[in-house]
Amino acid sequence: MIKLKSLEEIELMRESALLVSKTLGLMAREIKPGVNTLYLDKLAEEFIRDHGGIPAFLGMYGFPNTLCASPNEQIVHGIPTNTPLKEGDIISIDCGVLKNDFYGDHAYTFEVGEVATETKKLLQITKESLYVGIREFRSGNRVGDVGYAIQNYVEKHGYGVVRELVGHGLGKKMHEEPEMPNYGKRGSGKRFSEGMVVAIEPMINMGTHKIIQFKDGWTIKTADLKPSAHFEHDVAIVNGKPELLSTFKYVYDALGIVSDEEDEFRAK
Repeated sequence: MIKLKSLEEIELMRESALLVSKTLGLMAREIKPGVNTLYLDKLAEEFIRDHGGIPAFLGMYGFPNTLCASPNEQIVHGIPTNTPLKEGDIISIDCGVLKNDFYGDHAYTFEVGEVATETKKLLQITKESLYVGIREFRSGNRVGDVGYAIQNYVEKHGYGVVRELVGHGLGKKMHEEPEMPNYGKRGSGKRFSEGMVVAIEPMINMGTHKIIQFKDGWTIKTADLKPSAHFEHDVAIVNGKPELLSTFKYVYDALGIVSDEEDEFRAK
């Protein structure tokens, strides 16, 4: 059952989402060649707790860490390690927070130093596809409208859309209905309505859409070992339209990036 949120609940969820956004901003300042993801994980846990939150992923379904840290061909659910990041790597950081009894869940794929041009393009197109999908998350539309928009956008660039992993509803549970695939048919699936909150999260591979799971039971990588990108926002339907609860502002502030990509999804 889809659980609709009141405006008051949406504001509490915004606080949770923004704590994740600020945590990703901290990661942006720290990610560079030579840094390992266990170090990033420790920083993230301390930051979340210092700001009144609980690391949501830590212990969830048995996951051992605060961050999912997935470099290069790893798609999602990577377990932090002491292996240093290298110049030219990319690293997807997915983070969750529990605050005010509500969850925030938010992800960004970072460049480590200078990366290859084709890899930059993968990150650019994946992030653009996130907003393409968000535009379809409005009252009266359906789940398939979001999935179709994302799939159509990335496949015309020759990229693979992961099928086995999807976005999801968000609230007092990390994973609520509806599931939000990054592929689909227009006009199919559950209908969107006022007060819905979801995490939309394209997971896009440079090559094949096929995946392999590590023996650790968590880490997912591309079957052809080509890079994968992952970007995620928390979005509510307010006055019939998509409104962002999370933001990449803190990441962009840390990286010196100027962007207006989120402006259309902010309350006026």
